[in-house]
Amino acid sequence: MIDFLSVTWNVDPIIFKLGPLTLRWYSLLFVAGFPLGYWLFERFYKREGVDTKLLEPLLYALLIGTIVGARLGHCFFYEPSYYLSADHWVEIFKPWKGGLASHGGAIGVFLAALWYSHRYGRKNDFDVLWVCDRIIICVSFAACFIRLGNLFNSEIYGDVTDLPWGFIFVRRGETLPKHPTQIYEALTYLLLGFYLLWNYKHKLEKRYRGWFLGVFFIICFGMRFLIEFIKEPQVEFEENMVLDMGQWLSIPFIIAGILLVIFAYQRKVPAMRVPTEKVHHTPKKVR
Repeated sequence: MIDFLSVTWNVDPIIFKLGPLTLRWYSLLFVAGFPLGYWLFERFYKREGVDTKLLEPLLYALLIGTIVGARLGHCFFYEPSYYLSADHWVEIFKPWKGGLASHGGAIGVFLAALWYSHRYGRKNDFDVLWVCDRIIICVSFAACFIRLGNLFNSEIYGDVTDLPWGFIFVRRGETLPKHPTQIYEALTYLLLGFYLLWNYKHKLEKRYRGWFLGVFFIICFGMRFLIEFIKEPQVEFEENMVLDMGQWLSIPFIIAGILLVIFAYQRKVPAMRVPTEKVHHTPKKVR
């Protein structure tokens, strides 16, 4: 229901229940990023001449890296005293109970890409930066879906606002409109994804390896840093912090992004995959 000053948000986070099976909007949107990423990577590989049979191990590695990294990130970054206690450590292995951190997910994805490039890259003429430059295009869209999932869960929202698009999250017992920071972040990631995809499609020959990853880190975590200023604390210890945990965790990624862009322009390694046979079999000049 929409009135002149706010949006009353009371959407059920559960799509349906069938016996013990419960399907939530968050779960559906979280999983939706993987088939989209597979579809995009299939086109990346076909364009650059990589065997599409290599997509299956990449999908599994990213699935494991994302879930494990995001779960451990939440447990260790936000609530270590709870999850590392003798009474609750087993809950680390229960991600369906809630608690995933995007910063941990980013680390998990990178480690998955590192393993994948080490296992398959040398034989197929790509390295970890080549893989990551393409992964983050997919991650941008997946992150958009996840933030929309947070919206359906009525979680991770902002402070009180008098802006006309403020949301009253009824299921959280709120009576005043709050910044829908889930939508702010979702729009950021969506636009970032289209920007990177446009560069891949039209400017790939002019980009250097690592540029896509660097730009992603700068914009994604830069915007995350700014949006955190109007976001409510996620855990109790953040309440008296000048910068919250999300902001402290974003700073290294922003710095890494700047360094990656500088590194890309210094090395000048083409972003597009160049097969070994093309490098070693350049035509000789006719004398």
